Amino acid sequence: MIDLQASDIRTLIPSQDFGMAKDFYSALGCELEWSDENIALFALADRRFYLQRYYAKDWAENCMLHVSVQDAVDCFNRIKELVDSGSFPGARVAPPKEEPYGALVTYVWDPSGVLLHLAQWAGPNSSFKPKPLRGSA
Repeated sequence: MIDLQASDIRTLIPSQDFGMAKDFYSALGCELEWSDENIALFALADRRFYLQRYYAKDWAENCMLHVSVQDAVDCFNRIKELVDSGSFPGARVAPPKEEPYGALVTYVWDPSGVLLHLAQWAGPNSSFKPKPLRGSA
């Protein structure tokens, strides 16, 4: 086995309208750390991802980011206002849904169709309490 001695891993996500996508991710609270005409580096919660000026419909519509959040309902309400403002055509948001893997998830599609899973995990400091699994005590 090769030891890459890796120190980080970052994903690259597509954008159909690079400028609008940069504005969208900034509006979501991502910090733009660096950009040129083809790629932008964003930071969120001590993690980073690249947004690129490249778009392939099939890729964008199958590209996803999973982000752990403190309050999926609050995220939904704030992002719904942003989407409803009309500033980001193509962006949409779905109400939080309890998923069987133990998270309450707000789904957000960026203007290019990339899907963000904003997941609130159940825990001692979380307002989310999952429903018991069927057949469990």
